[in-house]
Amino acid sequence: MKKRILLGFILVLLLAVNAASQASSQPWWYIMEQGKLHFRNGSYGNALLAFEDARRSRLAQFTRMEQDLILLLSLPDVRRLGDSLEMVEKYISDLYETRAASALAELYYRVPKESLKGSALQALEELGRLKSYPEAEFWLGETYRAEGELSMAVNQYERALQDKRLLENPGLEVEILYKLVDIHRIRGNYQEMERRAREIIAGQSPTGVPRDIIWNTNSAGNLQIRAAMARILENEGANRFLLLYRDNNTITERAHRLLGFFYYATGRYIPASEHLMFAFLIQNTILIEELIRRDYDFTFTTLDNLMSLVRPRAEFQAFLEETEYYRTIHYFASALYATGKTRPSTQLWTFLAGCPGEWGERARRNPSPYIERPLEMP
Repeated sequence: MKKRILLGFILVLLLAVNAASQASSQPWWYIMEQGKLHFRNGSYGNALLAFEDARRSRLAQFTRMEQDLILLLSLPDVRRLGDSLEMVEKYISDLYETRAASALAELYYRVPKESLKGSALQALEELGRLKSYPEAEFWLGETYRAEGELSMAVNQYERALQDKRLLENPGLEVEILYKLVDIHRIRGNYQEMERRAREIIAGQSPTGVPRDIIWNTNSAGNLQIRAAMARILENEGANRFLLLYRDNNTITERAHRLLGFFYYATGRYIPASEHLMFAFLIQNTILIEELIRRDYDFTFTTLDNLMSLVRPRAEFQAFLEETEYYRTIHYFASALYATGKTRPSTQLWTFLAGCPGEWGERARRNPSPYIERPLEMP
């Protein structure tokens, strides 16, 4: 009986070792996909193991390739070639150095060759950087977050951002920043929440283009545009403002909105009104453009007219809820009121009073916008 139990245990152990060896022989990108499948199925323990295995597998592959290139560059004949990547490539080709050739081929697949500037040492440095796997760090963070381990999730998201230029999906950087914003907000780390939200707005795309060109305060022209927008809003009201300006920047809308709410809650009404102005503009631009897409004859005239077309359509309701459309108008009107811009604030408040739900009811209970007591920050 004991022998059968022992044999059964050995058999199970051998199967486990065999499965582990098979998993380790699989490429890191395949292990990563298996981890995502475990995550989506709620098998977080298996997901963590897979993501860690994917990270180790990638590290091992690029460490091996880095060593192969180091060995080649250390050869006396290669050292005499200097830092010329072109000459090193010729040497590799002439002498059939397959391991070094494989390393360079993998490097060129993942890094634009022109960025190496013809330098063999730069190629070696970039190959070393590829040992990092920010996607794995992100998914480890996602798994820790799903299990409620927020501190560990933050650490993983931060590690992913350290090597953000290696992200295969460039849009993942913004997603990670929003994850950090949400966790810091939940945990009451408002300074970090603010810093990360501002980073979303002030940052650049992988191609070097600002994520929010109009908000980019490094340009005097953009400052003038923002000043003109605020002037039109103050002097001619919200309807004229929406008639003249469009901004469909869905990437930064939520960051503007969250910062607007935060600044209003802490009594900083000028920056609150500035950020909420952009959130309000982006939200309405998206609605207007979607209506034009469905009916090219549509022309924006007033907020009331816009809502008369939006509210009856169920497909717009999710957008209004997701962007906190009515809440945005409530605090935008209140922030404008607090900064003395009574014309647009009254106009927005009157519009909101005709809207359904909690925020419309709040506007109906008060004849004009009001200033809530600011929160005391720790």
